[in-house]
Amino acid sequence: MLMLAASLLVAGCSGGDADGGFTLGEDGIATVAKEDRDLAPDLSGRTLHGERLSVASYRGEVVVLNVWGSWCTPCRKEAPHFEKVHEELKSQGVRFVGINVGDPRSAHARAFEKEFGVTYPSLHDPTSKLMLRFEKGTLSPTTIPSTLVLDRDGRIAARSLAALGEDGLRRMITPVLAEA
Repeated sequence: MLMLAASLLVAGCSGGDADGGFTLGEDGIATVAKEDRDLAPDLSGRTLHGERLSVASYRGEVVVLNVWGSWCTPCRKEAPHFEKVHEELKSQGVRFVGINVGDPRSAHARAFEKEFGVTYPSLHDPTSKLMLRFEKGTLSPTTIPSTLVLDRDGRIAARSLAALGEDGLRRMITPVLAEA
């Protein structure tokens, strides 16, 4: 039994191609080398406010995707940080899009947005169908919150599978924003 636990631990900590090409940094942020990045899947649908949104319409800009739920305590802690960074970086071509999961009624998620002053759009994905479009090893429908940064070509450049503060979020965005 101990041997099985040890092998699972080692398998869970391995990087490289077994984990979508991600290399995990000491800060818990995983990145993908520019030449090894995969395109994000089609992420389109209705927002929490009923509008149509396609993440592909943001090509040419850096996109921050944040997977969250109104019921998620770590999501509540990170929401003000995300809104602050969103406001500061939108003039530099950084777009934020939430993916709200696990909230069967959009009213709960809209109340969350109002409580935390979230102004960027969120796709409503109560059954995590959008998350299932990602390649295996990219995101887990059970890991909430999760954050991805897409480069200007719509390719996945960075990932965090934990709640982020302002500094961690900026560490994910800054290198991608600096790319030519």
